[in-house]
Amino acid sequence: MKILINNFKIFLFFIILTGVAYPLFITVVSQTIFKDEANGSLLTKNGKIIGSELLAQEFKGKQYFWPRPSAANYDSSSSAASNLSPDSKTLRETIEKRASANGLERNSNDDLLYASGSGLDPHISPESAERQINRIAEARHLNIQKVGELKKLIVDNTEDRQFGILGRVRLNVLKLNLVLDEKF
Repeated sequence: MKILINNFKIFLFFIILTGVAYPLFITVVSQTIFKDEANGSLLTKNGKIIGSELLAQEFKGKQYFWPRPSAANYDSSSSAASNLSPDSKTLRETIEKRASANGLERNSNDDLLYASGSGLDPHISPESAERQINRIAEARHLNIQKVGELKKLIVDNTEDRQFGILGRVRLNVLKLNLVLDEKF
């Protein structure tokens, strides 16, 4: 009986440690050090939440920068990659379709052709953003001077590599589109 009581005490200790103390500690640390990230890195416009800077969302209008395609239909509850091999006929057909829709070469290694590993990457490369300038300028009826401002908008909103070494330079599509709406 004594062993059973000791085991029960150990069980309660670990329940309190892992079910209460640890989650409480992590919550306090995250809300203190990473408050914005801990709350979803939400972006607002006119006091209304319009999205998270950590998750891609679909923009279909020609007047906006488009994000990378999503294998999960931009649904954060079912984040997923396509899991198709480079030899897959389905992947090749999908890439062909995306390439013709975006006016890109099928063989290019472009963000606008391939979904990210999570299917929800909110970033594109500056090169992918530049490839969209003509479509956006035409949809927004921008003159040559405004097209130059649009190019500068891309440069001004380009984020550096994380810690200066990780990943690559990139643009957050939602943030970029918010600035785009403000300027044009």
